[in-house]
Amino acid sequence: MKDGIHPKYKTVKVRCACGNEFEVGSTVDEIRVDICSQCHPFFTGKQKLIDTAGRVEKFQRKYGLNDKK
Repeated sequence: MKDGIHPKYKTVKVRCACGNEFEVGSTVDEIRVDICSQCHPFFTGKQKLIDTAGRVEKFQRKYGLNDKK
């Protein structure tokens, strides 16, 4: 490898929009993200459905899906 052409690899702080902060290794000074493992529905188990113009209900009617269990 040539000397002086590679960026410095350092520990930086990642900040999420939810307020969570953690450290990772990177070549940039600071990382800001919109969603992290503390607020992502896949990791938290909480699903947030944002229904626009009744799309969820339309899908459920079309395929006969009910909330009955």
